[in-house]
Amino acid sequence: MSKSFEVNIRETLETQVTVQAESREEAERIVEQRWKSGEYVLDADHFTGVEFNAKKARDRSRDEGR
Repeated sequence: MSKSFEVNIRETLETQVTVQAESREEAERIVEQRWKSGEYVLDADHFTGVEFNAKKARDRSRDEGR
């Protein structure tokens, strides 16, 4: 009998940008603001990897009886 599994798929997109800042923290804030405003948009061209993580699915019929 086959079993049910929940499989998480995590794709990683990555790019590198250069900014001028007074500190590492400021540089991260600047880039985060620019990313949120749409200045940096990562797509399939920025793909660097994928991970699959499976775990046995919960038996939902048992949960319904609670």
